[in-house]
Amino acid sequence: RPPEDEEEEVEVGWQEKLFSQFEVDLYLNESACQTPLDWQYHEEIRKLEKAGGRKNCRIFTYTDHDRFTNLEELSQKVTDSDHEVPSYLVERMANVRRRRQDRRPVEASSLKSKIITWEPSEEFIKNNHVINTPVQTMYIMGDLGPYGKLGHREYENVLCTIKVDGNGVITVKPDFTGTKGAYRIELDGEKREVWEYTIENASAQVQPEEEEREQRVFRELYGRHRDYLSGLVGSDFEMPLPGTLRLLVNGEIVSAQGYEYDNLYVHFFLELPNQWSSSPFQQLSGVTQTCATKAVGWDNVAYFSYPFTVEMFYTQEDEGVFSYSLPQWPVLYFEVLSLDFWQRYRVEGYGSLVLPTCPGVHTLTIATWRPLGLGTVAEMRRFFIGGSPELEDLTYTRIPSTFKGKRLSRFGFRTETTGSVTFRLCCLQQSKAFLENSDLRQRMQSVLDRLGGFSQQSSVYNVLEAFQRARRRMQEARESLPQDLINTSASAV
Repeated sequence: RPPEDEEEEVEVGWQEKLFSQFEVDLYLNESACQTPLDWQYHEEIRKLEKAGGRKNCRIFTYTDHDRFTNLEELSQKVTDSDHEVPSYLVERMANVRRRRQDRRPVEASSLKSKIITWEPSEEFIKNNHVINTPVQTMYIMGDLGPYGKLGHREYENVLCTIKVDGNGVITVKPDFTGTKGAYRIELDGEKREVWEYTIENASAQVQPEEEEREQRVFRELYGRHRDYLSGLVGSDFEMPLPGTLRLLVNGEIVSAQGYEYDNLYVHFFLELPNQWSSSPFQQLSGVTQTCATKAVGWDNVAYFSYPFTVEMFYTQEDEGVFSYSLPQWPVLYFEVLSLDFWQRYRVEGYGSLVLPTCPGVHTLTIATWRPLGLGTVAEMRRFFIGGSPELEDLTYTRIPSTFKGKRLSRFGFRTETTGSVTFRLCCLQQSKAFLENSDLRQRMQSVLDRLGGFSQQSSVYNVLEAFQRARRRMQEARESLPQDLINTSASAV
């Protein structure tokens, strides 16, 4: 290093080639030139030597056509580990995104007529496996070798990477310096030299007229794209009739855990109370696939991830008719069964779930139970030949729809608690009562008030819950009192 500080400043244009000392020594030798690009660089370096040599000393570039750019794109690491070994998927995916590919646009008619390609070629797979945007890359390099010993590949360091894709997006990494201070590169050697460099945008400023024209072009482009999306989606949405609520449930049977046997599956159906209806083509029942369990902690869990979609309509009664009965909400009944290698199936549990009245995403875990047979013979039959006591009507898990009495007795019905099933429900509600008109906003607190007095139902539930809490507190206080005090007060009364 000379006594004075070594400093170099170079203004680099897009895809401008600045040769390094290593490239000058390499391409001056005609025996090292093999490709047409090598011979082109050979001629350019000869002309450069005749004109007085290179103006740059340490700063040089690799353009989009150089071999370094291809190798750098293929050798990018996925993690920051120094001992990373590329997997088979990484090696295959590295060849998928190729640069400067000329892809002809596919017309809409041909796309609709040929949705599935049964025998794709290798080129077709490379072009369509990922979002393939043509990218041009340029590297600004620095030769940070010792003074007087330039031209060694081990001292080359990437100072800046510039990429431009087919959409016109420019990516500069690292970013322009600005007020953040200079970037530092510390070399691994005996002297531990530290180099600092800055990156500044030297492009000419855009004139206000050109900037306004560019913004106008962008607004027109975004407007056409918005019109295109509107044409695909449409603006005429079907609204339910006044006094009608549309309930759409996108559900998922997530998992089942805590059951005795393996290879579980779930049979479910939805019961619609009065004033509820659905489309004639709507499937209100279903059966999941058979799923093997895996040990998670202390439980054996079967992950179904079984999706289902249900669309229902609630129609309000005549407003002139006053009804004391609260509107009922749809109930999802389900049973969990197991199937073993010998095709013996067993009922593992029954359960029911009232669909949430509030829109949004709900994750619910429902505990289940199963009926028990009398004596040990029933359990032995369940173990050896399969089969177990079953419910003829799944609605018996709650109050059956066919029950018309005042009291439902389950005295003597023997059951056993089994596992639980987890549901994830995404509930959407649509009604004209949601429209924010000035007259509706004053006399409507929620859409449920307009559609059958659900706020009344929630208030009744709140009163019952408060009564149960007060009753539990009284029982706890009574249990904490001494027995002699309780007996004395009882005798006095």
